[in-house]
Amino acid sequence: MDIKEIQSLIKFVAKSGASEVKLEMEDIKITIKTGSEAPETTIIQAAAPMAAAPQMVAQAPVAQAAAPAAPVSNTEDDSKYITIKSPIIGTFYRKPSPDKPNFAEVGTDVKVGDTVCIIEAMKLFNEIESEVSGKIVKILVDDSSPVEFDQPLFLVDPS
Repeated sequence: MDIKEIQSLIKFVAKSGASEVKLEMEDIKITIKTGSEAPETTIIQAAAPMAAAPQMVAQAPVAQAAAPAAPVSNTEDDSKYITIKSPIIGTFYRKPSPDKPNFAEVGTDVKVGDTVCIIEAMKLFNEIESEVSGKIVKILVDDSSPVEFDQPLFLVDPS
């Protein structure tokens, strides 16, 4: 089972609303628990039958299951904008790779489901999708910066 299949399984479990899923195969054991706000995945894969199994814990992408964006109330000007927030802890990237263009710039029109950035968590690159339609008016995080759960990333003008 490769990383893409694991990521896709995590997304499926997060969307399904199941509280826990366990998958055991010959060389891999995966447990995905979604009891908390951010689903947690434990993956144990044995490298050799006699070797100890390394353990990796990763948070699942939950862009679709994240809390609805709320208006920002820092200043009067920002009160009309909607905030796109980080659904996980990780490193914020504005583009898919160093040689590619940014997903979104100030002035970019985005629709619901458009990828606006990537957040890397535990070597998994999670595409963050817009939950609102509108125009990006401000980018609140620098490229390659660490972000916290629920940290504002973008301000979007829905009009």
